[in-house]
Amino acid sequence: MKKLVLSDIHESIGGKMVDFAGYYMPVQYEGVKAEHHAVRSTVGVFDVSHMGEIFVKGEKAEDLLQYVMSNDISQLSPGQIQYSCMPNGKGGIVDDLLVYKLAETFYLLVVNASNLDKDWAWLNENNKWDCELTNSSNEYSLLAVQGPQSIALLQELTDVDLSAIKYYNFKIGSIAGIDEVILSRTGYTGEIGFELYVKNESAKQLWEAIFNTSVELKPIGLAARDTLRLEKGFCLYGNDINDTTSSIEAGLGWITKFTKDFIDAKLLKAQKEGGATRKLVGLELIGKGIARKDYPIIDADGNEIGIVTSGTMSPTLNIAIAMGYVPKSLSKIDAEVFIQVRNKQLKARVVALPFVK
Repeated sequence: MKKLVLSDIHESIGGKMVDFAGYYMPVQYEGVKAEHHAVRSTVGVFDVSHMGEIFVKGEKAEDLLQYVMSNDISQLSPGQIQYSCMPNGKGGIVDDLLVYKLAETFYLLVVNASNLDKDWAWLNENNKWDCELTNSSNEYSLLAVQGPQSIALLQELTDVDLSAIKYYNFKIGSIAGIDEVILSRTGYTGEIGFELYVKNESAKQLWEAIFNTSVELKPIGLAARDTLRLEKGFCLYGNDINDTTSSIEAGLGWITKFTKDFIDAKLLKAQKEGGATRKLVGLELIGKGIARKDYPIIDADGNEIGIVTSGTMSPTLNIAIAMGYVPKSLSKIDAEVFIQVRNKQLKARVVALPFVK
């Protein structure tokens, strides 16, 4: 396992450490519910330094990214961010990622740690424009400060007007005495928050500064990160999307733009026009029980029709929620399905996403 720069700190403050995507990371500290509620009500900080950072530079950088991404990169201006995915040429997804436009011919791609090698190979394979690709993942740490009090907390550490940074925009500035930090108005919780990209040598300084502000906060582990994102209906690669699911099936048509040519464009357009046979939906269980990943979804006649991709007990709603793929005929709101949990069949209904508005 690779250690994060701050792994020893997490361990010293009571973090329960696990192997996640090959990294030694904290899954929880105080407990999932307490950490979850802290982010929803006040503020929490996540160390997500396992994420990968790939820089793309060159006169034809936009051409390369337009070809490999489902979203329309031409809509970005410097200082803006876009959520996108890379189709794999077979109707599936190589990865979902964030695209940062740093300058007219200079971009940063933030990718999932588990897919870094695959993403790197895919980008190089499709780099017909001889763009300069740089994998800087081992140079950066990433802290996510999330929750209603996140701006108040971080504003104590920087002269950058954080409230002026719009959602999915970023500034590069100084924070906690550290220069050239990317202050990104993004996150994976659905709350107000920032993701801070800092060189490894300054990660400890930033962490300590965050925990020495006047705002009360908690360190947050991977487990609460998962319950928070699921309540908001955010897809997790490896669960809700993968090499065999398409962006259209996953409800990501909003990041799939047919204003340009890109890998799998024809296939995905056909799906959008009615060719998709299944859809990722939100499910709310009726009664006791929790739907977990890979539990079968069945119809009223006991036929297996799909599979749960993510599931948990929602700390905010105090009900069991899940996401999973079902046939389009059973994807409408209030459609009734069942989850096979060992020898029981638990009733569930299709609900609108996000679970928590």
